[in-house]
Amino acid sequence: MSLSVEVTVVQGGAKFHFAFEAPAGGLTALAGPSGAGKTTAIDLIAGMRRPSKGRIALGDRVFFDSASRIDLPPEHRRVGYVFQDARLFPHLKVRDNLLYGWRRRGPERRIAVTPVVDLLGLADLLDRRPWTLSGGERQRVALGRALLSQPDILLMDEPLAALDPNRRAEILPYIERLRDRMGLPIVYVSHNLEEVTRLADHVVVIDRGRVVAAGPATEILNRIDLRPLTGARDLGAVIDARIAAQEPEEGLTRLDAGGVPIVCLHRDGAPGDRVRIRICARDIAVARSAPADSSVMNVLPCRLAAIDDRTTGEVILTLRAGTLALPASITRPSLRRLALAEGDQIFALVKSMSVGDPQAAGPEADG
Repeated sequence: MSLSVEVTVVQGGAKFHFAFEAPAGGLTALAGPSGAGKTTAIDLIAGMRRPSKGRIALGDRVFFDSASRIDLPPEHRRVGYVFQDARLFPHLKVRDNLLYGWRRRGPERRIAVTPVVDLLGLADLLDRRPWTLSGGERQRVALGRALLSQPDILLMDEPLAALDPNRRAEILPYIERLRDRMGLPIVYVSHNLEEVTRLADHVVVIDRGRVVAAGPATEILNRIDLRPLTGARDLGAVIDARIAAQEPEEGLTRLDAGGVPIVCLHRDGAPGDRVRIRICARDIAVARSAPADSSVMNVLPCRLAAIDDRTTGEVILTLRAGTLALPASITRPSLRRLALAEGDQIFALVKSMSVGDPQAAGPEADG
């Protein structure tokens, strides 16, 4: 069931207009700067705020339609909502927090509890109280409670924003499992580029209360003009790949990106699992020939598709490696020294530790 939203709301003297669709299944990220209206958008879906006019529907179930005077109350929309703070009941153990919404469903509509507990790794937490849990554990319990209420759609409002980087890294794989295994449409609010890059199938960019772009994540996140809104400080390529092999003793994962082999630092998962990576333009060096003796593990044969030297002190190359389009940033002296021209066959050099980490340092040198 795909989600369709086209509504207008006026609040505090500001007018918001949201028009987008979230495909059935997968995860749709609402991205944009703080205060853009992302939380307002999912509150409207959940029924926590009322639009001035418009329509919201999940498949053939209409949540709101001003023309037909339909406005389902939140409890009838079958929406699971995970907030930035877990909002667990402090007086209940984890088991009872999980079963709170589950018990309110009729026996004929209840889903099995054990698969959700296993999916989120909650078995060892069931008899604990919320105050004894880490931030990441509390959010996993909140996810489980939302799922066990058996929603038709899951809304997540910056669920990792209050977590430190270690706790965020702990919970991201669980959200990936939800995305890939539950078959629920998920609408996920975040202004964190790493989260959006890793999780999103579809991205809706919101700015000043309006949708300014929407589409597949690999298309939207690669658009240069949207960088100020998506939070991308650096030009880069977002790439869908699958795990080809794990080399745990070396701390490496080998990926297949549409037929292009890429090596990165270890990523959790089994062969065949999908992952998304990001390679920054400044982390790609280029060479006329493959280096014979180098520490760089990714040496990708490419065709130089385009050269953009309009910016001061920087040249942007568009490289084609199989089906991939990779932007590379080099200096003007490097362009002259290598005598590069469009159509040339060259090599892209990418450190394995730079794959998937927008904050990683670039290759050893690009000249």
